[in-house]
Amino acid sequence: MCLYFFILCICFVFNYFPLWSYRKTNTSSSFVSFRMKPSDFDYLKVIGKGSFGKVLLARHRKRGGYFAVKVLHKQTVVMRKEQQHVMVERSVLLKGVQHPFLVGLHYSFQTPNMLYFVVDYVNGGELFYHLQRERSFPESRAAFYAAEMALALGYLHSLDIVYRDLKPENILLDSEGHVKLTDFGLCKEGVAVGGLMHTFCGTPEYLAPEVLQGHMYSPAVDWWGLGCVLFEMLHGLPPFYSNSKTEMFEKILHAPLRLRSGISEVACSLLAGLLERKISRRLGESRDIVELQEHAFFASINWDDLLAKKVPPPFIPNVRSPCDISYIDPEFTLQPVPVSINDRCQEGGISETFVGFSYMNAT
Repeated sequence: MCLYFFILCICFVFNYFPLWSYRKTNTSSSFVSFRMKPSDFDYLKVIGKGSFGKVLLARHRKRGGYFAVKVLHKQTVVMRKEQQHVMVERSVLLKGVQHPFLVGLHYSFQTPNMLYFVVDYVNGGELFYHLQRERSFPESRAAFYAAEMALALGYLHSLDIVYRDLKPENILLDSEGHVKLTDFGLCKEGVAVGGLMHTFCGTPEYLAPEVLQGHMYSPAVDWWGLGCVLFEMLHGLPPFYSNSKTEMFEKILHAPLRLRSGISEVACSLLAGLLERKISRRLGESRDIVELQEHAFFASINWDDLLAKKVPPPFIPNVRSPCDISYIDPEFTLQPVPVSINDRCQEGGISETFVGFSYMNAT
């Protein structure tokens, strides 16, 4: 009798729990994203290029919807010892889902040779694209963009994340005209306001002087970066720009800040505060974004309404559909979609070289 009862119990466990386990994991993000593969998407256009691969406009075949898919070559990432930056980018993209002015992650998955980030497709064009066309912006338009950028940076800082690469190429406009920060590969996690870093990284035109000098630096490097972008929006070029990198670095370290006539007094004050070489005196160093929010340049900004996207943008991109590419540089869109992106032979034998990389947004 006992043996009979024991056999019944074994049968119950093996017949019931596998079904329960399958149903449970089948609805979990880890299960679905592990099964996700390149051929789940139609790849329509090349829309960008990076150090390790390309960015493509893609449509999910079953669920629909348009996404930007960033594809990285594992071999190149490993050769350049950038594995940690890739995992940090994934981590920050996950946090971006919760903020209106950050590009967010929908899926990430891998094949034996490639890594895939599937993120928001933002088709209003890079700020760089619009600056090239218009040379500079009126102060009201520059203030709107700077305020949305500040909210994004302040949010990252509240999570102890430093962005470290603010520049017009990394600032996108969505179809409604709101800002979206993208490209989180140079972010540094675990740095609270007042904390320090020493890694030399960033884009030459926007490097803070303390980074150039190899000194320890703080999250205030992002406020220097915001000052550079704001200056560029008002003047048409970064503040210390030169065709010679040596000369430009010398200017960043020592040249006086030259502001053109016609810039308002409050704009000059904000730029001087953000582009202050002495970190202890830089605007945002002690109380982070709160110091910017209190500045007279942003007096007309209702910060709560801005965060809720209730403030009408000063410019609305003329996009006709969710897959419109009219604001994407033809340098990218005219390139053929690489066959290797959708190579079906890659889909077998998935290897977790980058452990914990795979993800699916359940919403």
